[in-house]
Amino acid sequence: MEQKETWLPSLITKTPQEGFELAIKLSRMGVKSTQPDIEVLKKLRPDYANDASRLTAASHVIAVNFQTISVANNYWR
Repeated sequence: MEQKETWLPSLITKTPQEGFELAIKLSRMGVKSTQPDIEVLKKLRPDYANDASRLTAASHVIAVNFQTISVANNYWR
């Protein structure tokens, strides 16, 4: 069985900004896991990069991930 690199050791971050950056990384890794073919991702990028609805959907995914990280870090205390 292939050993995978650990890229997410924790959801705990030092600051909310680091938490937001982690939310973006989580979102990007989700896309990469869903579509592992980099050439296909590059080919599709113009389709969603110029579509307000798709960009809003991407922002929503980041927001959901940030909400999860915020709870893990008790940002709302």
